[in-house]
Amino acid sequence: MDSAGDRDLDGRISQGWGGQAPNGVHVNVVLARRGSPTAAAMITAFASPTPGFCPIGVPVGPDQASYETVNPPIVLLNKVPVEGFAETLVFGAATVGTAQGVLDCVSEGLLRADQETVVFVALWIDPAAEDETAVKHSARQAVAAATREAAAGRDPAAAQRLVEGRDDLTHPFYGGR
Repeated sequence: MDSAGDRDLDGRISQGWGGQAPNGVHVNVVLARRGSPTAAAMITAFASPTPGFCPIGVPVGPDQASYETVNPPIVLLNKVPVEGFAETLVFGAATVGTAQGVLDCVSEGLLRADQETVVFVALWIDPAAEDETAVKHSARQAVAAATREAAAGRDPAAAQRLVEGRDDLTHPFYGGR
């Protein structure tokens, strides 16, 4: 396998799911190289909060005074307004799980622990979620799966299966025929 720095990861996109409803987590991941148009777009999103949606740079640490930056840096954006359900699930449990999922990929050699790659994670948590430990584990699983796919590429056979079955595609939010 090529080392993490030998691949052009800029603009790679993927998605992942982890856990079980209602404490499951869905993410979209975009990888970018520092200084690229993709990274510029991600930083623009980071600098553009709106009510209920607050992009954060993922920190970890036992208390706020001890926060550390995760490398590669992670920009996390919630896809469901935080208003109406526990902020600790997004800004606590999912943040820790997101950091762990990205660092799992660093430990596997898919990404480097540096400032050259930026990981953008758009996060969906069911507003009915209530178990912060389950949400943390779900976020870790979803982020690691999506980051692995974005960094290493999708299995060509799985991609071809979708092409061949395109007439029968479905989605849980689509009820038509």
